[in-house]
Amino acid sequence: MDDRKPGNGVRGIFLALMLIGAGMVLGFTLASDLGWLPSSRAQNESKPAERPALLGAAPNFVEVSKAIKPAVVNISTTRLIKGEEGGAPTNPFFEDPFFRRFFGDEFYRQFEAPRQRKEQSLGSGVIIDGGYIVTNNHVIAKADEIKVVLSDKREFKGKLVGTDPKSDLAVIKIPASNLPTIPWGDSTRLEVGEYVLAVGNPFGLNQTITMGIVSAVGRANVGIADYEDFIQTDAAINPGNSGGALVNVKGELIGINTAIFTRSGGYMGIGFAVPSKMAKTVIDSLISKGKVVRGWLGVTIQEVSPELARQFGLKATRGALVSDILEGSPAEKAGVKRGDVIVEIDRKPMENAVHLRNIVAGLEVGAKVQLKVIRDKKEQLFDVTIGEQPKDVVKGGEPDEEGAQAGGGLAGLTVHDISPEFAQRFGLPSEEEGVVVTRVEPDSAVEDAGVQRGDLILEINRRAVPDVKEFQRIARGLGKDESILLLINRQGQTLFITITP
Repeated sequence: MDDRKPGNGVRGIFLALMLIGAGMVLGFTLASDLGWLPSSRAQNESKPAERPALLGAAPNFVEVSKAIKPAVVNISTTRLIKGEEGGAPTNPFFEDPFFRRFFGDEFYRQFEAPRQRKEQSLGSGVIIDGGYIVTNNHVIAKADEIKVVLSDKREFKGKLVGTDPKSDLAVIKIPASNLPTIPWGDSTRLEVGEYVLAVGNPFGLNQTITMGIVSAVGRANVGIADYEDFIQTDAAINPGNSGGALVNVKGELIGINTAIFTRSGGYMGIGFAVPSKMAKTVIDSLISKGKVVRGWLGVTIQEVSPELARQFGLKATRGALVSDILEGSPAEKAGVKRGDVIVEIDRKPMENAVHLRNIVAGLEVGAKVQLKVIRDKKEQLFDVTIGEQPKDVVKGGEPDEEGAQAGGGLAGLTVHDISPEFAQRFGLPSEEEGVVVTRVEPDSAVEDAGVQRGDLILEINRRAVPDVKEFQRIARGLGKDESILLLINRQGQTLFITITP
């Protein structure tokens, strides 16, 4: 006999359904609190940052290394250093053989003139084509003999083709053919964070490869060379790596290792390489002409600071401010004027003065380009024919004369009328009009702005300052809270300086 009642089964099913429903409510609540399901609170909160897209599998560094190592060579140089003028003692007793035998040769050697000695240095180089090898200028500078050792141990005597100290690059050639090379890469497409390999001979350890990333691009004002647009990398670079290759994951040459930042003399995580775009331009010019021919506008330029941007009505602190123009230069012939801000060349934006300088230097002489400038807060276009860069000569000096003192926004300055003596001391044109700064008070606003002793003030707020009398008249009319724009000539170079209260 079945003693189960029909109602018991229904009640059991109902109770089970209630428990399941309660569990689902509790589950949904927990899921919402934990962020598993959307909720009104979650929708009001900021979304987490998206994960970066994966770029695929790690590069095959083994195959890349095999491909590039044979094209990197060891370069050793020898320089003969001659001793200073001098000679053996002239006392006749020293010339007597008896005394020489008595005192011995070692005693006499301390009086003899220093003998010639050899100075040796090591570096690296990269085979580019037809026996030509690129390296750093500082590796082979003043060398009397250059020896190149290939990866297969063959040795050759290198012949110097040309050097360019301004970029710290040089080209040598060896009498060999069918040599391995590294294909050129496009350094302008480099991205920060990319893998790179540095190849060279650090401390004489041949065919050493280190791996890192691109830490930064466009590094300038490092103080290594006149033209700087360095790739910064944390790939280990040490003495002996100079002139070696920096390659990307495709095995393309994107830089020539040049220098390191170090306090110990060894690797500290910061190395610099000349980008391939600049290196190829310099190398091609050295091979074809034996020298580097650079483009030239004939302008003196400076960075656009936030203060200068406000003074000239610029919306952004980019471009290069023209602080001077040479007479008869391509820029002057085209109509460019002092105070213009060059923001584009052939529709390519100019980030800063260094960027503009490097771009112009890489242009072909005779090339026609279009400049976009900001003048009086308006855009203007000028067609310019690029000239050839001449040699620069800068002179300087220090005065000790003092003259009139300024007040107001120029407080802290002492100035003096220009004279032939001042012009000679500072390398200034004798016909230049202005007032010479003979003293700058420490901790003053003018010192903070960068005004220096010996600067020749040409203009104040775009008004000419021919002499001390006019300087004082203009200075008296300046308000205490007024920003001041100075145009100065510093050792033959003109630039704008802003003084803010």
